[in-house]
Order: sequence, then C-alpha cells, then structure tokens
Amino acid sequence: MATTVLPPPADDPEALREHLLEFPDNRLLIELCGEYDRNLAEIEQKLGVQILRRGNQLVIIGDDASAGEAVNVLTTLYERLESGRSVESGDVDRELRMDSTGGSYAGDQLEMFRGGRVEIKTRKKTVEPRTDAQKSYVENLFQNELAFGIGPAGTGKTYLAVAVGVNLFVDGHVDRIILSRPAVEAGEKLGYLPGDMKEKVDPYMQPLYDALNDFLPGKQLAKLIEEKRIEIAPLAFMRGRTLSNAFVVLDEAQNATTMQMKMFLTRLGEGSRMVITGDRSQVDLPRGVPSGLSDAETLLKKIDGISFNYFTSKDVVRHPLVARIIEAYDAADPAKQG
Repeated sequence: MATTVLPPPADDPEALREHLLEFPDNRLLIELCGEYDRNLAEIEQKLGVQILRRGNQLVIIGDDASAGEAVNVLTTLYERLESGRSVESGDVDRELRMDSTGGSYAGDQLEMFRGGRVEIKTRKKTVEPRTDAQKSYVENLFQNELAFGIGPAGTGKTYLAVAVGVNLFVDGHVDRIILSRPAVEAGEKLGYLPGDMKEKVDPYMQPLYDALNDFLPGKQLAKLIEEKRIEIAPLAFMRGRTLSNAFVVLDEAQNATTMQMKMFLTRLGEGSRMVITGDRSQVDLPRGVPSGLSDAETLLKKIDGISFNYFTSKDVVRHPLVARIIEAYDAADPAKQG
C-alpha cells in the first residue's frame, strides 16, 4: 500500500493538502469502506476530513494533522483485513479513539501483547480495547493481583474483566472464575420473590451471565457452571471463603457496604486475581449507608500491587446517546461542578 502527499496548488498555497492512499487489493478496499461507505463516513465525521474514492485509491483532504490521523486509521484497518480479520463499526470506533503510539507490557502473562495490539482471546471471540483508558485497564488486569475499574455505565469495566478472566482460565493460569454482585433490593424483598434462592438472585446476576455467553460456547459454559469451575453468586455468599487460584470479579461494587467490601477483599487467596468494578454515581444503598467502593478507594490508593483505573463518558462504547446522557447528568450534579 502506497501513501502520497500532494502539495497544494501553486495558485492557492493555503489550500488543504491531499493525502493519496493506494490499495493493492480492491476487494479488501471495498470491505474497508464498509456498506454504503459507512466506515469512511464515520472517519470523515470524527476527524473533520473529506475522503474520496477513485478506483483503488482513497484521497483524504484536510489539514495535515487530521488527514495524517485518517491515513493511520485507514492503514491500520486495511492491515487488519490483510491479516484475515473483519472490520466492523466497533473496530473503526476503536481506531479513532485509540492513541496510535501503542505501549509496552511487562510480565509473562502479557507476552501475547508485546510489540502488538492488545487482544484478549476467548473461546468464542477476540476482544480488543476501544479506548486508551480501556487499554490501560486491561494491562493492569494482567499485571496486578487486585485491580479497580471505576466509571459510568457502558465503559466496558465488567465486560473486559470477564474477558480477561476467561482468557486466563482457558490458558490454565487460574482454575476457577468467580463473579459476584451485591444483591441490592430495589422495591421487592428477595424473600417475597417466587422460586428458590438461585431463581431469586439470578436476575441480579444476569449481566454477568450475558458477558460469559459472549466468550464461551453455551454447552461448555453450562458444564463449567455445573462443575462449579465458574460461579456466579451474590456478594453475601462470599463470607467465610478463601478464594485460591481463581479470577474473581465484584461487579456493581458501589452497592457494597464498607464491611462487605472488607469481607470480600480479604477473601483473596494464593494464585488469585481480583477485580472490583463500580460506578460511584449509581449507589443504591439506603440513605446514610456509606459505599464500600469509596472507602476502599480512599484506603487502598497508595498500596503497591493495587491499580485504579478511571473511565469517563468519553470511554462509553454503547450507543453514542449514552455518553451524552451521562454528560448531561454530570453537568447537573453539584458535586462535579468546579
């Protein structure tokens, strides 16, 4: 693939430059552009450039910085296609968000990332971080035995943690995956809900089941749950246990009390890794009951071996409206002003 930068016309030196990209495989170029050129349209909108297609060439028109970034994005996506992988809308979004400078990783379990892109391989799919904050978070999930992911809904905190857990489980680094959430009651008492205890608490755990279903075939997942090699349980069920050789995730940790958080953190056993995720803006605890997530953040911030990663509305990877909704609520929150 060749790249050429054309100078502005002699009679108009202030005109924007044209960056010319030539692609050897026209079939891959069609995939790169996307249906009805939607991938090109997304790049144009995000970077403020114009992209014209001429045969097996793309012409990017814009200032040097924006056009150069568009060239990098298109080149990376085309190389992805050359390697036999597809390019979906999420892949375009990731390249537009990510810092192109890359990064280095340490530790034996991070060898798969050295000198390349961050990819989390599971049985059903390969997951790639879509923002720099997500990339840093994944790095810390592999590097640290205890990691916190704090930020608004839709930023991939739990999804990426479960993906890393499945990766380590499949590769034999841990023997079990344990996923937990506080079963905070919202209007109905658990005892009054129909069914046995599992049927009562499963609705609280459903987001964790959803994530696992993305990474493991259904029959294998059911077998692993039956064998207790994958456990999904309310936070209250963790008391008295020592969790060894396991990848442990506590989701919705803002709804754990201080005592529950201390209880959970002290379950960490030999050969285990623990991830705590939460959103400080969605505390459902009774008024006057402090959140264990906030207390843990204050108390553990300076302890070596514990990482804290923070996400903002810019890291939301759901519908674009979600990011704008979060920003609107943040703007109206007096605690976040100034």
